[in-house]
Amino acid sequence: MIALVDCNNFYVSCERVFNPALNGKPVVVLSNNDGCIISRSNEAKALGIKMAQPAFKIADLIEKNQVAVFSSNYTLYGDMSQRVMTTLAGFTPEIEIYSIDEAFLNLAGIPNNLEDYARTIRQTVLKNTGMPVSVGIGPTKVLAKIANHCAKKRPETNGVMVLDSSDKIGATLRSIEVEDVWGIGRQYATMLRSFKIKTAWDFTQMPDSWVKKKMTIVGLRIKKELEGEPCLEMELLPAAKKAICTSRSFGELQTDLEPLKEAVANFASSCAAKLRQQKTCAQKVMVFIHTNSFNPNDAQYAQNIVYKLPVATSSSIELIKYSLALLDLIYKEGYRYKKAGVIVSDIVPETRVQCSLFDCTDRAKQDALMHVMDKINARFGSNAVKIATLGNGVRWKLRQEKLSPSYTTRWNDIITIKV
Repeated sequence: MIALVDCNNFYVSCERVFNPALNGKPVVVLSNNDGCIISRSNEAKALGIKMAQPAFKIADLIEKNQVAVFSSNYTLYGDMSQRVMTTLAGFTPEIEIYSIDEAFLNLAGIPNNLEDYARTIRQTVLKNTGMPVSVGIGPTKVLAKIANHCAKKRPETNGVMVLDSSDKIGATLRSIEVEDVWGIGRQYATMLRSFKIKTAWDFTQMPDSWVKKKMTIVGLRIKKELEGEPCLEMELLPAAKKAICTSRSFGELQTDLEPLKEAVANFASSCAAKLRQQKTCAQKVMVFIHTNSFNPNDAQYAQNIVYKLPVATSSSIELIKYSLALLDLIYKEGYRYKKAGVIVSDIVPETRVQCSLFDCTDRAKQDALMHVMDKINARFGSNAVKIATLGNGVRWKLRQEKLSPSYTTRWNDIITIKV
């Protein structure tokens, strides 16, 4: 059996852990630059606040109902996610971290009553981290997803649903809209509905050959999983990325080259760190910049440039050097830039880097330097040691006017209790 554990309203729940006064009140978390709603408490949902809704469009609703609003605090959320996953790892030898707030657990061989075990998982995560979670259990990953969906949406389940019999699975599939099945997107759902396939149960009644023809082998695997036949294996180790992108929209529109250089240097450094983390190197780097296309009053400009590196690398020093050179080639004066980014691609394992006869870089020395820098930053915090070009980000950083403290990762933000 497979369990899917999903944190409820994750970003909002992270804020509530350190501010219990928010419990029972409407709370929302905003996207980068305090733009759109990306997390809502149940109370905020009840007010009609939609996901991805621009915050400025519902300013009156927020003020009238005293909705608590927070800027996204990814440092806090990432650390809280790690605490939740560490707790979950104690319940099974096989765990797949699917996203920042979701994980699959392989419960094969668990002798306990599965519903009791799921409730123990919920209670332990809540006790250890303060995070409320829902647990769905089924014989396959897709059925575990459906069980979790029901556990979150149906109050009578009290956050836990176990699909452990064919009768229970059948009844549940008849109640699930086809678009709510994991892996069936909007276009496939529209196509299926055109053939009178409205529920997950209807989908399982279609012939395998028809499903494969209309939805390829991927759709057939989903059908088999709904029928209780495992087709999706547990991915215990995250697959290495084939391309890595780091980009940001600026808190304020940028016109000068210097803040753009500082931003691009930071993006290149971030890409390099991610490459080293998965023990890979990139053979290509791309830099892009563009103005705000949604502002018709501004002159518009968008450009990108790709460069094939002489030798694949994961060095922050090299990627910053090449990225800044590319930025110089595409930057034009007279425009108000909204966003910039760096993408590294053609990624290969660091053990398979093809050297160049004319390469004069001391790569052993550079690799050692990057290793030491990563080790220091892992111990003392991100950017404890960094390349000077990265600057302080004051001129281009995100707008985060409602940012909560980083309670768990910054000494100055640790809660002080007075007795």
